[in-house]
Amino acid sequence: MRIGVIGTGRIGTVHANTLSRHRDVGSLILTDANLGRAQELAHRLGETAAPGVDEIFRWGVDAVVITTATPAHAELIGRAARSGLPVFCEKPIALDVPGTLAAIAEVEAAGTVLQMGFQRRFDAGYTGAREAVRSGRLGRLHTVRAVTSDQEPPPEAYLPQSGGLFRDTLVHDFDMVRWVTGREVAEVYAAGSDAGPPVFRAVGDVDTGAAVLTLDDGTLATVTATRLNGAGYDVRMELAGERDQIVVGLDDRTPITSTEPTGPPAADNPWTGFVERFAPAYEAELSAFVQVVRGERTNPCDGREALQALRVAEACEASRRERRAVRPAEIPGAPLPEPGLGAFGGR
Repeated sequence: MRIGVIGTGRIGTVHANTLSRHRDVGSLILTDANLGRAQELAHRLGETAAPGVDEIFRWGVDAVVITTATPAHAELIGRAARSGLPVFCEKPIALDVPGTLAAIAEVEAAGTVLQMGFQRRFDAGYTGAREAVRSGRLGRLHTVRAVTSDQEPPPEAYLPQSGGLFRDTLVHDFDMVRWVTGREVAEVYAAGSDAGPPVFRAVGDVDTGAAVLTLDDGTLATVTATRLNGAGYDVRMELAGERDQIVVGLDDRTPITSTEPTGPPAADNPWTGFVERFAPAYEAELSAFVQVVRGERTNPCDGREALQALRVAEACEASRRERRAVRPAEIPGAPLPEPGLGAFGGR
């Protein structure tokens, strides 16, 4: 199998390393807007660098992995679909719903595969939480609390094209709320703070955000995120039911300190970023993609799943701006889920 990797930045490098080692991947063709970066990575891995995207398609590949800057995602997804190629793409498909719908339509018209990079679906903790909910171990689920806290902000140049905190960071939590609980988000109320570095205000973004989500069965979920968590990279999800309560992301590297006299000590080596924290999950999602390309499994996270998470993020942005509760169904151009995609169906 020959795979084209478009984009060799931080996550593209992670994915190229994973694929280069995979037993079912014979070779890679790498390209990047920074050709020198692609060439350096190709040399290190013993793979081939291409001068541009055109060569990826002209030289012939069996699948494409897209890890470019977000504004290029939709166009590249469409091009791969028209070429009949399966695609793995880092989230999001696009920064708005119309662009997302257009790319999904191209994939579905071509009858090809689009697997989205929501790596938390392959994390052992989130998988265990989903299984606990599905098994009925928690009883009726009444409360979900999700946290994503970056230790430090991303590069300043990244912020204008990120889509903002709700679309870029909290979209992972929105996906997990849906995937773990099996429910859809019926209503959101969101707020944000730009009291941190002025660069966030300059691009109309916030450095810290919070939202209350009401799920379609009445379960309440809170999600919070910040770009400025000096203690370390903190990603957790708590799920409380009438019978039991569980937590994802609590281990000896969780950057949190108890003030209780008998509480656990502070982590000696706290997590510092998502690449390290989710390294096994990143490998697992790429292995899943290889299996999808080989026809050995169904797509674990298609474009419609990414659309649903984006709809929640868009509703939160509208709520933050307008200071009111917003239903994702209000978002223009965003269809409701197809029959069968609610609860655990399709996910």
